[in-house]
Amino acid sequence: MAQVKSGDKVKVHYHGKLVTGETFDSSEGRDPLEFEVGSGMVIKGFDDGVTGMTTGEKKTIHIPVDEAYGPRSVEMIFDIPKENFPPDMELEAGMPLMMNDQQGHQLPVNVVEIKENSVVLDANHPLAGQDLIFDLELVEIVGGGSKIILP
Repeated sequence: MAQVKSGDKVKVHYHGKLVTGETFDSSEGRDPLEFEVGSGMVIKGFDDGVTGMTTGEKKTIHIPVDEAYGPRSVEMIFDIPKENFPPDMELEAGMPLMMNDQQGHQLPVNVVEIKENSVVLDANHPLAGQDLIFDLELVEIVGGGSKIILP
């Protein structure tokens, strides 16, 4: 039976949990996640976890912080002057926002604190600093990734 290798396109059902047992994401009730192994579409630990699996196989993987979303970074927490926000915007702690970086790329952030003259924003991924646990089921190996062979 074929085993998953880098470059394969696969379909996987998953249940993602924190080490506390709290679920943060699941494919239950949805189509399985489809991605190309080794392409960077998913975190490294997830890629590594499906590698070597066979169709129908189920397993649980533990992904350390460094193979998940990395450690939390204090550099990703910053103050923005309140005047940079629309005057009619009602800001609340915990509110998710989208902002543009200096290159014009959109960046998801969360409001951490509202001060008198500024707003503290956190651009860390919500799962940064967390070890993750995934229950996986390989549904299908759809096929190998497209490869260009030069003469």
